[in-house]
Amino acid sequence: MGIRFILLVNKQGQTRLAQYYEYLTLEERRALEGEIVRKCLTRTEHQCSFVEHRNYKVIYRRYASLFFLVGVDNDECELDIMFHLEKAHFMLEEMVMNGCIVETSKSNILSPIQLMDKAS
Repeated sequence: MGIRFILLVNKQGQTRLAQYYEYLTLEERRALEGEIVRKCLTRTEHQCSFVEHRNYKVIYRRYASLFFLVGVDNDECELDIMFHLEKAHFMLEEMVMNGCIVETSKSNILSPIQLMDKAS
């Protein structure tokens, strides 16, 4: 499994959306969110957007007043994102526009990327 959780957090550190793809108790979730949010929000914009925490790699990005945090297995995803950063941004732009989720269909999100791959 790759993605373990996705968090959307405002600049004050309040979790606005949390989705977990592995079982954690409510206390474990609160502790994990608090630790990760503090760690990510205190970093400067000049630092990289990858943080190791416990057995996760956390990839985060700020858009307007929200931080998007994605927790993945410690051994996955970083190279894919580093070598295909433009694709990661494109997928996110296909999913979220002006702070609203506009697309959730995997096939609809990936079809423009597949067309770009075929053209190149």
